[in-house]
Amino acid sequence: MVDRSGLEALTAEAPPHGLPGHLVGFVEALRTRGIPVGPSETVDAGRVMTVLDLMDREVLREGLACALLRRTTHRATFDGMFDLWFPVAIGERSADLDDIEMPHTNGGDIDIAALREMLAELLAMDDAEQQLDQMAALLVDQLGQYQSSRGSSFSSYQALREVQPQTLLAKILAGLAAGSDLSEFDTEVARRVARGRIEGFRTKVEAETRRRVAERIGRERVAGYGVARQAEDVDFLRASERELIELRRSSQRLARILASRLAVRRRHSRRGEIDLRKTLRKSMSTGGVPIDLVNRKPRPGRPELVLLCDVSGSVAGFSNFTLLLVSALREQFSRVRIFAFVDNTDEVTRFFDPQTQLDKAMARIFTESEVVGYDGHSDYGSALRSFAAEFPEAVTSRSALLILGDARTNYRDPELLVLQDMVDVAKHAHWLNPEPVNQWGSGDSAADKYRQVIEMHECRSARQLTEVVSRLLPV
Repeated sequence: MVDRSGLEALTAEAPPHGLPGHLVGFVEALRTRGIPVGPSETVDAGRVMTVLDLMDREVLREGLACALLRRTTHRATFDGMFDLWFPVAIGERSADLDDIEMPHTNGGDIDIAALREMLAELLAMDDAEQQLDQMAALLVDQLGQYQSSRGSSFSSYQALREVQPQTLLAKILAGLAAGSDLSEFDTEVARRVARGRIEGFRTKVEAETRRRVAERIGRERVAGYGVARQAEDVDFLRASERELIELRRSSQRLARILASRLAVRRRHSRRGEIDLRKTLRKSMSTGGVPIDLVNRKPRPGRPELVLLCDVSGSVAGFSNFTLLLVSALREQFSRVRIFAFVDNTDEVTRFFDPQTQLDKAMARIFTESEVVGYDGHSDYGSALRSFAAEFPEAVTSRSALLILGDARTNYRDPELLVLQDMVDVAKHAHWLNPEPVNQWGSGDSAADKYRQVIEMHECRSARQLTEVVSRLLPV
Protein backbone atom coordinates (compact mmCIF):
# COMPACT_ATOMS: atom_id res chain seq x y z
CA MET A 1 0.00 0.00 0.00
CA VAL A 2 1.08 3.57 -0.63
CA ASP A 3 1.75 5.87 2.29
CA ARG A 4 -0.92 8.35 3.26
CA SER A 5 -0.19 10.97 5.91
CA GLY A 6 -2.06 13.79 7.63
CA LEU A 7 -5.67 14.13 6.55
CA GLU A 8 -5.44 11.25 4.05
CA ALA A 9 -4.49 8.75 6.76
CA LEU A 10 -7.09 10.22 9.09
CA THR A 11 -9.97 9.84 6.62
CA ALA A 12 -8.89 6.45 5.30
CA GLU A 13 -11.01 4.68 7.93
CA ALA A 14 -14.05 6.89 7.20
CA PRO A 15 -14.84 7.83 10.84
CA PRO A 16 -18.51 8.43 11.63
CA HIS A 17 -19.53 12.11 11.58
CA GLY A 18 -16.39 12.95 9.60
CA LEU A 19 -13.50 14.96 11.00
CA PRO A 20 -15.43 16.36 14.02
CA GLY A 21 -16.43 12.83 15.02
CA HIS A 22 -12.83 11.67 14.73
CA LEU A 23 -11.67 14.53 16.98
CA VAL A 24 -14.35 13.70 19.58
CA GLY A 25 -13.23 10.06 19.53
CA PHE A 26 -9.64 11.16 20.08
CA VAL A 27 -10.70 13.32 23.04
CA GLU A 28 -12.64 10.45 24.58
CA ALA A 29 -9.57 8.23 24.23
CA LEU A 30 -7.45 10.83 26.03
CA ARG A 31 -9.95 10.90 28.89
CA THR A 32 -9.78 7.12 29.28
CA ARG A 33 -6.00 7.46 29.77
CA GLY A 34 -6.40 9.99 32.58
CA ILE A 35 -5.98 13.27 30.68
CA PRO A 36 -8.71 15.74 31.73
CA VAL A 37 -10.16 17.30 28.58
CA GLY A 38 -13.35 19.31 28.90
CA PRO A 39 -15.87 20.64 26.38
CA SER A 40 -14.11 24.00 26.11
CA GLU A 41 -10.78 22.36 25.24
CA THR A 42 -12.54 20.19 22.66
CA VAL A 43 -14.12 23.25 21.05
CA ASP A 44 -10.72 24.98 21.02
CA ALA A 45 -9.18 21.94 19.33
CA GLY A 46 -11.89 22.02 16.66
CA ARG A 47 -11.16 25.68 15.98
CA VAL A 48 -7.44 24.95 15.81
CA MET A 49 -8.04 22.29 13.16
CA THR A 50 -9.90 24.80 10.97
CA VAL A 51 -6.82 27.01 10.60
CA LEU A 52 -4.00 24.46 10.46
CA ASP A 53 -2.60 22.63 7.47
CA LEU A 54 -3.96 19.15 8.15
CA MET A 55 -1.47 17.65 5.71
CA ASP A 56 1.37 18.69 8.05
CA ARG A 57 1.12 16.08 10.77
CA GLU A 58 3.60 17.66 13.22
CA VAL A 59 1.90 21.04 13.01
CA LEU A 60 -1.41 19.30 13.73
CA ARG A 61 0.16 17.47 16.69
CA GLU A 62 1.47 20.68 18.27
CA GLY A 63 -1.76 22.57 17.63
CA LEU A 64 -3.91 19.93 19.30
CA ALA A 65 -1.45 19.61 22.20
CA CYS A 66 -1.68 23.35 22.86
CA ALA A 67 -5.49 23.22 22.83
CA LEU A 68 -6.06 20.02 24.82
CA LEU A 69 -3.29 19.66 27.41
CA ARG A 70 -3.10 21.40 30.78
CA ARG A 71 0.10 19.85 32.14
CA THR A 72 3.44 18.97 30.60
CA THR A 73 3.25 15.57 32.31
CA HIS A 74 0.42 14.64 29.94
CA ARG A 75 2.54 15.03 26.82
CA ALA A 76 3.96 11.49 26.57
CA THR A 77 0.49 9.96 26.77
CA PHE A 78 -0.87 12.50 24.30
CA ASP A 79 1.85 11.71 21.74
CA GLY A 80 1.19 7.98 21.98
CA MET A 81 -2.54 8.47 21.47
CA PHE A 82 -1.99 10.96 18.65
CA ASP A 83 0.15 8.44 16.75
CA LEU A 84 -2.72 5.94 16.91
CA TRP A 85 -5.57 8.31 16.04
CA PHE A 86 -3.62 10.33 13.44
CA PRO A 87 -1.23 7.70 12.01
CA VAL A 88 1.69 8.61 9.82
CA ALA A 89 0.52 6.10 7.21
CA ILE A 90 -1.90 3.29 6.50
CA GLY A 91 -0.37 -0.12 5.90
CA GLU A 92 3.15 -0.62 4.55
CA ARG A 93 5.13 2.62 4.24
CA SER A 94 6.44 2.01 0.73
CA ALA A 95 6.26 5.54 -0.66
CA ASP A 96 8.87 6.99 1.71
CA LEU A 97 11.40 4.19 1.47
CA ASP A 98 13.23 5.28 -1.67
CA ASP A 99 16.28 6.47 0.31
CA ILE A 100 16.70 3.24 2.28
CA GLU A 101 17.12 -0.25 0.86
CA MET A 102 17.43 -3.36 2.98
CA PRO A 103 20.81 -5.04 2.30
CA HIS A 104 20.67 -8.67 1.19
CA THR A 105 23.20 -11.48 0.88
CA ASN A 106 23.84 -13.35 -2.36
CA GLY A 107 21.37 -15.96 -1.19
CA GLY A 108 18.59 -13.38 -0.91
CA ASP A 109 18.46 -13.25 2.88
CA ILE A 110 18.72 -9.99 4.80
CA ASP A 111 22.36 -9.17 5.53
CA ILE A 112 22.19 -8.45 9.27
CA ALA A 113 25.84 -7.39 9.54
CA ALA A 114 25.47 -4.84 6.73
CA LEU A 115 22.16 -3.70 8.23
CA ARG A 116 23.84 -3.05 11.58
CA GLU A 117 26.60 -1.05 9.85
CA MET A 118 23.99 1.03 8.02
CA LEU A 119 22.08 1.70 11.23
CA ALA A 120 25.25 2.72 13.08
CA GLU A 121 26.11 5.19 10.31
CA LEU A 122 22.63 6.72 10.40
CA LEU A 123 22.67 7.05 14.20
CA ALA A 124 26.05 8.82 13.99
CA MET A 125 24.65 11.42 11.57
CA ASP A 126 23.16 14.67 12.86
CA ASP A 127 20.44 15.06 10.20
CA ALA A 128 19.16 11.55 9.55
CA GLU A 129 15.72 11.67 11.21
CA GLN A 130 13.88 10.91 8.00
CA GLN A 131 16.18 8.00 7.14
CA LEU A 132 15.81 6.62 10.68
CA ASP A 133 12.03 6.77 10.33
CA GLN A 134 12.35 4.80 7.11
CA MET A 135 14.72 2.31 8.72
CA ALA A 136 12.28 1.76 11.60
CA ALA A 137 9.47 1.12 9.11
CA LEU A 138 11.62 -1.38 7.18
CA LEU A 139 12.64 -3.27 10.31
CA VAL A 140 9.06 -3.63 11.51
CA ASP A 141 7.79 -4.68 8.09
CA GLN A 142 10.54 -7.14 7.19
CA LEU A 143 11.87 -8.36 10.54
CA GLY A 144 9.03 -7.64 12.95
CA GLN A 145 6.30 -9.86 11.53
CA TYR A 146 5.38 -13.12 13.23
CA GLN A 147 2.62 -15.69 13.00
CA SER A 148 0.33 -16.48 15.91
CA SER A 149 -2.85 -18.44 16.40
CA ARG A 150 -4.78 -15.27 15.52
CA GLY A 151 -2.84 -14.64 12.31
CA SER A 152 0.10 -12.40 11.47
CA SER A 153 1.09 -9.49 13.67
CA PHE A 154 4.09 -7.30 14.49
CA SER A 155 6.52 -7.15 17.41
CA SER A 156 9.10 -4.47 18.22
CA TYR A 157 11.13 -7.09 20.08
CA GLN A 158 11.13 -9.28 16.97
CA ALA A 159 12.16 -6.32 14.80
CA LEU A 160 15.12 -5.37 17.01
CA ARG A 161 16.19 -8.82 18.16
CA GLU A 162 18.82 -9.44 15.49
CA VAL A 163 19.84 -5.84 14.90
CA GLN A 164 20.43 -5.15 18.63
CA PRO A 165 20.98 -1.37 18.37
CA GLN A 166 22.10 -1.19 22.02
CA THR A 167 25.32 -3.01 21.02
CA LEU A 168 26.23 -0.36 18.42
CA LEU A 169 27.38 2.22 20.97
CA ALA A 170 31.10 1.91 20.11
CA LYS A 171 30.49 2.28 16.38
CA ILE A 172 28.23 5.29 16.89
CA LEU A 173 30.82 6.90 19.18
CA ALA A 174 33.49 6.36 16.52
CA GLY A 175 31.26 8.09 13.99
CA LEU A 176 30.53 10.99 16.33
CA ALA A 177 34.22 11.45 17.20
CA ALA A 178 35.20 11.44 13.52
CA GLY A 179 38.80 10.61 14.37
CA SER A 180 39.38 13.64 16.61
CA ASP A 181 41.10 13.46 19.97
CA LEU A 182 38.27 14.23 22.40
CA SER A 183 38.64 15.15 26.03
CA GLU A 184 37.10 12.98 28.73
CA PHE A 185 34.24 15.45 29.07
CA ASP A 186 33.54 15.47 25.31
CA THR A 187 33.65 11.68 25.24
CA GLU A 188 31.05 11.47 27.99
CA VAL A 189 28.84 13.97 26.13
CA ALA A 190 29.17 11.92 22.94
CA ARG A 191 28.33 8.73 24.84
CA ARG A 192 25.15 10.28 26.21
CA VAL A 193 24.19 11.56 22.77
CA ALA A 194 24.73 8.09 21.31
CA ARG A 195 22.62 6.45 23.99
CA GLY A 196 19.89 9.01 23.46
CA ARG A 197 19.83 8.31 19.73
CA ILE A 198 19.68 4.55 20.29
CA GLU A 199 16.76 5.00 22.68
CA GLY A 200 15.11 7.36 20.20
CA PHE A 201 15.38 4.76 17.46
CA ARG A 202 13.86 2.10 19.72
CA THR A 203 10.98 4.51 20.34
CA LYS A 204 10.48 4.91 16.58
CA VAL A 205 10.32 1.13 16.13
CA GLU A 206 7.85 0.76 18.99
CA ALA A 207 5.64 3.53 17.58
CA GLU A 208 5.68 1.94 14.13
CA THR A 209 4.83 -1.43 15.66
CA ARG A 210 1.86 0.03 17.55
CA ARG A 211 0.61 1.61 14.33
CA ARG A 212 0.76 -1.64 12.37
CA VAL A 213 -0.79 -3.70 15.18
CA ALA A 214 -3.57 -1.13 15.65
CA GLU A 215 -4.63 -1.70 12.06
CA ARG A 216 -5.07 -5.40 12.82
CA ILE A 217 -6.74 -5.40 16.24
CA GLY A 218 -7.99 -1.84 16.70
CA ARG A 219 -6.39 1.27 18.12
CA GLU A 220 -8.49 1.16 21.31
CA ARG A 221 -6.97 -2.20 22.30
CA VAL A 222 -3.44 -1.05 21.48
CA ALA A 223 -3.97 2.17 23.44
CA GLY A 224 -4.97 0.10 26.46
CA TYR A 225 -1.55 -1.53 26.80
CA GLY A 226 0.83 0.26 24.44
CA VAL A 227 0.48 3.94 25.41
CA ALA A 228 2.25 5.41 28.42
CA ARG A 229 -0.03 5.80 31.42
CA GLN A 230 -0.20 8.90 33.56
CA ALA A 231 2.14 8.67 36.52
CA GLU A 232 -0.85 9.09 38.85
CA ASP A 233 -2.54 6.02 37.33
CA VAL A 234 0.41 3.61 37.49
CA ASP A 235 -0.20 0.54 39.64
CA PHE A 236 2.31 0.73 42.50
CA LEU A 237 2.91 -3.01 42.54
CA ARG A 238 3.47 -3.26 38.76
CA ALA A 239 5.30 -0.01 38.04
CA SER A 240 8.50 -0.05 36.03
CA GLU A 241 11.61 1.79 37.19
CA ARG A 242 10.90 4.62 34.75
CA GLU A 243 7.34 4.94 36.03
CA LEU A 244 8.52 4.99 39.65
CA ILE A 245 10.97 7.79 38.84
CA GLU A 246 8.15 9.77 37.24
CA LEU A 247 6.00 9.12 40.31
CA ARG A 248 8.67 10.54 42.58
CA ARG A 249 8.88 13.64 40.42
CA SER A 250 5.14 14.17 40.76
CA SER A 251 5.14 13.75 44.55
CA GLN A 252 5.75 17.44 45.25
CA ARG A 253 2.87 18.48 43.01
CA LEU A 254 0.53 15.98 44.66
CA ALA A 255 1.71 17.16 48.08
CA ARG A 256 0.79 20.73 47.15
CA ILE A 257 -2.67 19.58 46.08
CA LEU A 258 -3.17 17.73 49.35
CA ALA A 259 -1.85 20.64 51.39
CA SER A 260 -4.25 23.07 49.71
CA ARG A 261 -7.19 20.74 50.35
CA LEU A 262 -6.26 20.37 54.00
CA ALA A 263 -5.84 24.13 54.31
CA VAL A 264 -9.34 24.70 52.90
CA ARG A 265 -10.85 22.14 55.27
CA ARG A 266 -9.00 23.70 58.19
CA ARG A 267 -10.22 27.17 57.22
CA HIS A 268 -13.81 25.95 57.06
CA SER A 269 -13.48 24.18 60.40
CA ARG A 270 -12.61 27.45 62.14
CA ARG A 271 -16.27 28.40 62.00
CA GLY A 272 -17.08 25.46 64.24
CA GLU A 273 -19.96 23.00 63.99
CA ILE A 274 -23.56 24.04 64.62
CA ASP A 275 -24.54 23.72 68.25
CA LEU A 276 -28.10 22.43 67.86
CA ARG A 277 -28.99 22.79 71.56
CA LYS A 278 -27.98 26.45 71.82
CA THR A 279 -29.54 27.22 68.43
CA LEU A 280 -32.93 25.87 69.55
CA ARG A 281 -32.71 27.74 72.87
CA LYS A 282 -31.98 30.98 71.04
CA SER A 283 -34.89 30.37 68.67
CA MET A 284 -37.35 30.73 71.57
CA SER A 285 -37.24 34.50 71.10
CA THR A 286 -38.50 34.02 67.51
CA GLY A 287 -41.27 31.56 68.32
CA GLY A 288 -39.16 28.47 67.80
CA VAL A 289 -37.88 29.49 64.33
CA PRO A 290 -34.08 28.97 64.25
CA ILE A 291 -33.19 32.17 62.44
CA ASP A 292 -29.73 32.59 64.01
CA LEU A 293 -27.42 29.58 64.06
CA VAL A 294 -25.10 29.16 67.00
CA ASN A 295 -21.78 27.43 66.36
CA ARG A 296 -19.68 25.55 68.85
CA LYS A 297 -16.42 27.22 69.64
CA PRO A 298 -13.78 25.51 67.44
CA ARG A 299 -10.74 23.98 69.04
CA PRO A 300 -7.89 24.70 66.66
CA GLY A 301 -4.87 22.46 66.70
CA ARG A 302 -3.08 20.35 64.19
CA PRO A 303 -3.20 16.62 64.79
CA GLU A 304 -0.28 14.25 65.22
CA LEU A 305 0.42 11.77 62.45
CA VAL A 306 1.88 8.34 63.13
CA LEU A 307 2.90 6.39 60.03
CA LEU A 308 3.59 2.65 60.31
CA CYS A 309 5.04 1.51 57.00
CA ASP A 310 5.98 -1.86 55.46
CA VAL A 311 9.26 -1.31 53.55
CA SER A 312 9.72 -4.86 52.27
CA GLY A 313 10.40 -5.39 48.58
CA SER A 314 6.88 -6.51 47.67
CA VAL A 315 5.40 -3.07 48.39
CA ALA A 316 8.50 -0.91 47.91
CA GLY A 317 7.03 1.33 45.20
CA PHE A 318 3.90 2.06 47.22
CA SER A 319 5.76 2.63 50.50
CA ASN A 320 8.43 4.85 48.97
CA PHE A 321 5.95 7.12 47.25
CA THR A 322 3.71 7.41 50.31
CA LEU A 323 6.72 8.25 52.50
CA LEU A 324 7.65 10.99 50.04
CA LEU A 325 4.11 12.33 50.11
CA VAL A 326 3.85 12.33 53.90
CA SER A 327 7.30 13.88 54.28
CA ALA A 328 6.20 16.73 52.03
CA LEU A 329 3.07 17.21 54.19
CA ARG A 330 4.96 17.64 57.47
CA GLU A 331 3.91 21.26 57.88
CA GLN A 332 0.25 20.26 57.97
CA PHE A 333 0.68 18.39 61.28
CA SER A 334 1.87 19.34 64.71
CA ARG A 335 4.06 16.25 64.75
CA VAL A 336 4.92 13.46 62.34
CA ARG A 337 6.50 10.19 63.45
CA ILE A 338 7.45 7.59 60.86
CA PHE A 339 7.99 3.92 61.75
CA ALA A 340 9.17 1.29 59.28
CA PHE A 341 9.15 -2.49 59.49
CA VAL A 342 9.80 -5.74 57.69
CA ASP A 343 9.50 -8.17 60.58
CA ASN A 344 10.57 -5.68 63.26
CA THR A 345 9.59 -2.05 63.80
CA ASP A 346 11.93 0.88 64.29
CA GLU A 347 11.44 4.65 64.18
CA VAL A 348 12.94 6.24 61.05
CA THR A 349 11.65 9.80 61.39
CA ARG A 350 15.22 11.10 61.65
CA PHE A 351 16.02 9.92 58.13
CA PHE A 352 13.39 12.12 56.47
CA ASP A 353 13.80 15.84 56.04
CA PRO A 354 13.32 18.27 53.13
CA GLN A 355 17.00 18.03 52.15
CA THR A 356 17.29 14.22 52.10
CA GLN A 357 16.58 12.33 48.90
CA LEU A 358 14.35 9.27 49.13
CA ASP A 359 16.93 6.75 47.90
CA LYS A 360 19.40 7.89 50.55
CA ALA A 361 16.73 7.80 53.26
CA MET A 362 15.71 4.27 52.28
CA ALA A 363 19.35 3.14 52.22
CA ARG A 364 19.82 4.49 55.74
CA ILE A 365 16.67 2.69 56.89
CA PHE A 366 18.14 -0.68 55.94
CA THR A 367 21.68 0.05 57.14
CA GLU A 368 21.14 2.13 60.29
CA SER A 369 17.79 0.96 61.68
CA GLU A 370 16.48 -2.36 62.94
CA VAL A 371 13.57 -2.98 60.57
CA VAL A 372 14.80 -6.50 59.86
CA GLY A 373 14.65 -8.83 62.84
CA TYR A 374 14.51 -12.60 62.56
CA ASP A 375 14.62 -13.65 58.89
CA GLY A 376 13.80 -10.58 56.77
CA HIS A 377 10.39 -11.80 55.59
CA SER A 378 7.30 -9.67 56.11
CA ASP A 379 5.74 -10.42 59.49
CA TYR A 380 2.98 -7.98 60.39
CA GLY A 381 2.25 -9.66 63.71
CA SER A 382 5.84 -9.41 64.87
CA ALA A 383 6.04 -5.81 63.62
CA LEU A 384 2.90 -4.82 65.52
CA ARG A 385 4.16 -6.51 68.70
CA SER A 386 7.54 -4.79 68.57
CA PHE A 387 5.89 -1.43 67.82
CA ALA A 388 3.54 -1.73 70.81
CA ALA A 389 6.35 -2.92 73.11
CA GLU A 390 9.11 -0.47 72.14
CA PHE A 391 7.02 2.64 71.36
CA PRO A 392 3.97 2.47 73.65
CA GLU A 393 3.74 6.28 73.81
CA ALA A 394 3.67 6.77 70.02
CA VAL A 395 -0.11 6.42 69.54
CA THR A 396 -2.22 8.74 71.70
CA SER A 397 -5.74 10.09 71.71
CA ARG A 398 -4.52 12.95 69.48
CA SER A 399 -2.90 10.68 66.90
CA ALA A 400 -3.98 9.86 63.38
CA LEU A 401 -2.58 6.38 62.71
CA LEU A 402 -1.87 5.33 59.11
CA ILE A 403 -0.65 1.80 58.37
CA LEU A 404 0.81 1.11 54.91
CA GLY A 405 1.15 -2.40 53.55
CA ASP A 406 -0.37 -5.32 51.68
CA ALA A 407 -1.10 -7.29 54.91
CA ARG A 408 0.64 -10.41 53.57
CA THR A 409 1.95 -12.09 56.71
CA ASN A 410 3.66 -15.17 55.24
CA TYR A 411 1.04 -17.25 57.11
CA ARG A 412 2.16 -15.95 60.52
CA ASP A 413 0.07 -14.74 63.45
CA PRO A 414 -1.47 -11.35 62.49
CA GLU A 415 -1.78 -10.24 66.16
CA LEU A 416 -5.23 -8.74 65.76
CA LEU A 417 -5.57 -7.90 69.47
CA VAL A 418 -2.43 -5.76 69.40
CA LEU A 419 -3.81 -3.81 66.46
CA GLN A 420 -7.18 -3.47 68.18
CA ASP A 421 -5.55 -1.86 71.22
CA MET A 422 -3.79 0.69 68.97
CA VAL A 423 -6.99 1.49 67.09
CA ASP A 424 -8.90 1.99 70.34
CA VAL A 425 -6.35 4.55 71.56
CA ALA A 426 -5.89 6.53 68.34
CA LYS A 427 -8.21 9.37 67.40
CA HIS A 428 -8.24 8.15 63.78
CA ALA A 429 -6.88 4.87 62.36
CA HIS A 430 -6.75 3.77 58.72
CA TRP A 431 -4.93 1.10 56.71
CA LEU A 432 -3.85 1.84 53.12
CA ASN A 433 -3.47 -1.32 51.02
CA PRO A 434 -1.89 -1.26 47.50
CA GLU A 435 -3.53 -4.55 46.48
CA PRO A 436 -6.94 -4.71 44.77
CA VAL A 437 -9.86 -5.52 47.07
CA ASN A 438 -10.56 -8.81 45.34
CA GLN A 439 -7.16 -10.11 46.48
CA TRP A 440 -7.62 -9.26 50.16
CA GLY A 441 -7.63 -12.53 52.07
CA SER A 442 -6.17 -14.59 49.22
CA GLY A 443 -3.08 -16.71 49.87
CA ASP A 444 -1.14 -15.40 52.86
CA SER A 445 -3.06 -12.09 52.93
CA ALA A 446 -4.61 -11.28 56.32
CA ALA A 447 -6.31 -8.16 54.96
CA ASP A 448 -9.75 -9.67 55.40
CA LYS A 449 -8.99 -10.15 59.11
CA TYR A 450 -7.33 -6.77 59.64
CA ARG A 451 -10.19 -4.92 57.96
CA GLN A 452 -12.51 -6.19 60.71
CA VAL A 453 -10.37 -4.27 63.22
CA ILE A 454 -9.32 -1.18 61.24
CA GLU A 455 -10.82 0.68 58.29
CA MET A 456 -8.90 -0.47 55.21
CA HIS A 457 -8.72 1.38 51.88
CA GLU A 458 -7.52 0.27 48.47
CA CYS A 459 -4.68 2.53 47.22
CA ARG A 460 -3.28 1.04 44.03
CA SER A 461 -2.19 4.26 42.30
CA ALA A 462 -1.04 7.76 43.17
CA ARG A 463 -4.37 9.19 42.04
CA GLN A 464 -6.28 6.80 44.28
CA LEU A 465 -3.87 7.40 47.16
CA THR A 466 -4.24 11.17 46.86
CA GLU A 467 -8.03 10.95 46.95
CA VAL A 468 -8.02 8.60 49.94
CA VAL A 469 -5.46 10.59 51.95
CA SER A 470 -7.14 13.94 51.25
CA ARG A 471 -10.43 12.48 52.46
CA LEU A 472 -9.07 10.72 55.55
CA LEU A 473 -6.46 13.01 57.03
CA PRO A 474 -7.93 15.03 59.93
CA VAL A 475 -7.72 18.81 60.13
